[in-house]
Amino acid sequence: MLPELSADEIRRYKRHTMIQEVGEEGQRKLKASSALVVGVGGLGSPIALYLAAAGVGRLGLIDGDNVDVSNLQRQVLYSTDQIGKSKAEQARQRLKALNSHIQIDAYADTFNAHNALQLAGEYDVLVDGSDNLYTRYLLNDAAVLKDKPYVYGSIYRFEGQVSVFHARRGPCYRCLFSTEPPPGALPNPSEVGVFGVLPGTVGTIQAAEALKLLLGIGAPLIGRLLLYDALEMSVEVVSLRKNNACPICGANSGFRRLEDDPFLHLNQPEE
Repeated sequence: MLPELSADEIRRYKRHTMIQEVGEEGQRKLKASSALVVGVGGLGSPIALYLAAAGVGRLGLIDGDNVDVSNLQRQVLYSTDQIGKSKAEQARQRLKALNSHIQIDAYADTFNAHNALQLAGEYDVLVDGSDNLYTRYLLNDAAVLKDKPYVYGSIYRFEGQVSVFHARRGPCYRCLFSTEPPPGALPNPSEVGVFGVLPGTVGTIQAAEALKLLLGIGAPLIGRLLLYDALEMSVEVVSLRKNNACPICGANSGFRRLEDDPFLHLNQPEE
């Protein structure tokens, strides 16, 4: 049974419940749902803000970093007086001030092979706010094992990508990129820079995809990859196919636990 909305929630979410595709029942679905945001930096900031504002009943925020002055050009969850403090905890406080009706669990830790499966199992949808390949592969693999949708996003300079990977309904991340590239093959955003507003656009699209999944409406980006270029102001959507020989979600992969993955630990970043 879906939870009821309080009088304050009915007023708060009025612009949602007016939409036929959402309605009061949809808002109650959101109240009963949960999302894990992995990384509350550039992408995680708009993702978390909009999921909290929309009334997702339980949000998990995991990030082991502290706020740095260089974050403030794009990470809109934070302010100057929070420099040096835990991102996860500062994000929790900010979101609780935005919407006191929801539960927010903050994890001041990295998303790693020791906690991935437990965390993935506790939430309905996994949303990628990370900035490194190790976390993306781990998120994907945990999502496959727990049969959870994984809302992927990445940014580079002026460009961004968004997709939804759900192995039961379409390809997974490894269907597209079967193995990690060697260390140093791809630059980290911290090394090449990122246009300040870019994560706002990409993260908001990710939040929209997560809400659609939780509500069961529309056409999520399963089997499709959205490519966004802020410099040229262009958007392209390309089709993706499931790889039947995928080492993780293929029919004969034999993947049943994280330890079965022959690639996962090769490029684990140093603490």
